[in-house]
Amino acid sequence: MAVVDIAGFVADLKDHAAEHGFHVHDERHFVETYSMHQAFEVDLHPEAACGGPLDLRLSLDLEVRTLLAFEDEVMSIPDDQDPSDDLVINLVFSWALPPLDHGPDLLVLATELAGLGGPDLPTQVSAVDSFEAVTDAPQRSLGVTARLETPLAALLRGGEADWLCDALERSRTISEYLLDRAPAWLGDGFGEF
Repeated sequence: MAVVDIAGFVADLKDHAAEHGFHVHDERHFVETYSMHQAFEVDLHPEAACGGPLDLRLSLDLEVRTLLAFEDEVMSIPDDQDPSDDLVINLVFSWALPPLDHGPDLLVLATELAGLGGPDLPTQVSAVDSFEAVTDAPQRSLGVTARLETPLAALLRGGEADWLCDALERSRTISEYLLDRAPAWLGDGFGEF
């Protein structure tokens, strides 16, 4: 039996997200048979965005070596001692919008989102321009990601996860910011959602 119940953490994460104003729509669990690498993905969005256009995916990648190293550490310390916070897994928040007719200034967007995410949920903004035909104007797809380093020791301790509440509140604030600006970025195509 594993020292940390990752599947239980993901189930609690979905419940926690619902408490913070998100709708959970889909969940996937992948296991690579050769390396036993695992990935959990949860698709959700703010309650106000059921019809689109914003998608948010929470993903959790697990390296088996990290889990085994943490298990070795837990087994080697006395029962009254807590394991270190050195071994972490990343909880990744990924926001996506459909192709934008009038994309934002990426530097301004990155700066504003950095203020919303703060140092506890640092964000990265990226964009991809695609061309259906060489004579067509580019269509810009916007992506925003944030990584939350989660110590396995925190998952082992369980209890109230203030760090998770803060991350979900910040992600909801970022989602609402993107939703408020999406109509201007999407232009005429926004009515399709």
